[in-house]
Amino acid sequence: MKDAIKMMESNMSPEAVRRAHIKAEQDIMTIRLAQLREEQNVKQSEMANFTQSSVSKIEKRKDIKISTLIDYLDSLGMGLEIITYPKMAVSKKQEKVLLKV
Repeated sequence: MKDAIKMMESNMSPEAVRRAHIKAEQDIMTIRLAQLREEQNVKQSEMANFTQSSVSKIEKRKDIKISTLIDYLDSLGMGLEIITYPKMAVSKKQEKVLLKV
């Protein structure tokens, strides 16, 4: 599978590869949100401060407001930490916590 991905990426511009990786990460995030909820044994209809339909919409979104994500995770009893880092850094020493709630 990795070889197939590398082969496809070799036919794409670096910018197209970057955009594809971003889109993939957004898709993966929506899957992870549902997995987090399911791991907590919480049904969509049981989420505090959300209707079942709004939870469904959140879990399908490719782009989500940070405030909505914080509220969603808070309803699961979870927090959020956003870390910034220079993309070209080889050391984690340059990482900075941007937000922790």
